Amino acid sequence: MASYAARRRYSTFIMGLCLTATGIGVVWLFLILFSLLVNGIPGLTFAVFTEMTPPPGEHGGGLLNAIFGSLLMTIIGVGIGAPIGILAGTYLAEYGRHSKITPVIRFINDILLSAPSIIIGLFVYGAVVVPMRSFSAVAGSIALAVIVIPVVVRTTEDMLLLVPNTLREAASALGLPRSFVIRRVAYRAARAGLITGVLLAVARVGGETAPLLFTVLSNQFWSVNLVKPMANLPVTINNFINNPDANWKQLAWTGALLITAAVLSLNITARFFGASKDGR
Repeated sequence: MASYAARRRYSTFIMGLCLTATGIGVVWLFLILFSLLVNGIPGLTFAVFTEMTPPPGEHGGGLLNAIFGSLLMTIIGVGIGAPIGILAGTYLAEYGRHSKITPVIRFINDILLSAPSIIIGLFVYGAVVVPMRSFSAVAGSIALAVIVIPVVVRTTEDMLLLVPNTLREAASALGLPRSFVIRRVAYRAARAGLITGVLLAVARVGGETAPLLFTVLSNQFWSVNLVKPMANLPVTINNFINNPDANWKQLAWTGALLITAAVLSLNITARFFGASKDGR
């Protein structure tokens, strides 16, 4: 009985620590969201989505060019990184499951997954910006793609490994080629997980600032030229919040609120797809 009571007390103590840590995290999250809402909502007007970023000293203006630039570079980055990540994850889970090189690839992918984004920005700066002799949206998109790849690789491999081998064996018993089995059986069974991985990758790169500072910088004007600097929300927020101009600071808070809302929505959507897969 004494041993049981001691274990109960120890369990209660550990549970109390866990609840305390959870409470601290929730409180800080609430404070951050509250601060964003209080400071961002006053500037959330229709003009934010229809007008360009204003020059210093002027009132009004919006974030249209920055929003467009962020969306364009995110779409291009995910469009480059997601297919590469899915194919690499498919190799690890399907073709190279028992290969000697697979643990090496997985280890390198884990390193890339945890690498600071500023290091990726510096790498793309040296590999793309310096040879081009110009900051550009192309370089920014490549930096985002490098961040996307390891996220998609990990989720793709994990989701495909969860597909029962009996499904593959049943399809193979019908004489179907392996590539067909992967596309029509494994991918379909893991579809929700694959979509979740891509959405998580989009949320991961949606608010990245450091790699864009080294690759694309920003632009005060509307631009669709991919080989020139292009406005984007993270860098615009970084520039505006450090400026004494009150209008710029307000736009920075509003931009931060927009990014937070977008990332939160993507995470909730990813959770929805993950839950739908678990409940299937």
